[in-house]
Amino acid sequence: MSIAVKSVTIANGVNMPVLGLGTWQSVGGECEQVVKDAIDCGYRHIDTATLYMNEKEVGCAISAKIKDGTVKREDLFITTKEGKEIVLTDKDGNIMFSDVPFIDTWKEMEKAVNMGLVKAIGVSNFNSKQVQMIIDEGTIKPANIQVECHPYFNNSKLMNFCRERNISVTAYSPFGSPQRGWQKDDEPLVIADERLKPIAEKHGKTPAQVVLRYIIQRGAIAIPKSVTRSRIEQNINVFDFELSEDEMKVIDSFEQKRRIAFDWGAEKHRDYPFHEEF
Repeated sequence: MSIAVKSVTIANGVNMPVLGLGTWQSVGGECEQVVKDAIDCGYRHIDTATLYMNEKEVGCAISAKIKDGTVKREDLFITTKEGKEIVLTDKDGNIMFSDVPFIDTWKEMEKAVNMGLVKAIGVSNFNSKQVQMIIDEGTIKPANIQVECHPYFNNSKLMNFCRERNISVTAYSPFGSPQRGWQKDDEPLVIADERLKPIAEKHGKTPAQVVLRYIIQRGAIAIPKSVTRSRIEQNINVFDFELSEDEMKVIDSFEQKRRIAFDWGAEKHRDYPFHEEF
């Protein structure tokens, strides 16, 4: 069964589905099958990155689903980002930082838009001051910002900042990235939070579906990752119910004001974004 996913119109007029498939940690043939399954289930937004080392598999899956008539290329919104091959390390494994100002990189990305190579450009893991710098010094405003966002870190101040500037927000790690390699044994899991159970039971949904609905109702775009067909189907089945204002407030109260999904060892970079409040 294929479910129709709602979309939002981002700053450049392009429609961006409010729920997509995250592919971090999906590799090889598994990734290709996952993307095929997702498209069959109704996903029209696929998120990848060079860092994930799976862009070839994502492309093969998309090509196959276009060839078999399931979708047309114009039906799909594909997001990618720069990645691993541009991260250099010294002999001790420490990151060797570039001295290129990010605004210069942004201006090169603008050229890609003007050449018709991409339809929309955005940023990831930027703080509000960095976003404002791009708005002030660039010629194309970011269409989207991709940041960590889940019930334990709802990123409300940055979301409000972007909403005021008509910049859409994509919530990565909507479940708090439970499979991250740096997770501590005693850290709580977002979708295992007992406070989600009565809400999920009331709506006949899973805690994961409640979390995704919460993110979407806050006006963000969610990109949950799964490699299991049944969970891929569950994750997209979130458009037939709505959380009440009180339920939204309950989940708002989960806020812990700490990032849990980002640990890249870049704290010494001059443009490290998370020294700012938001």
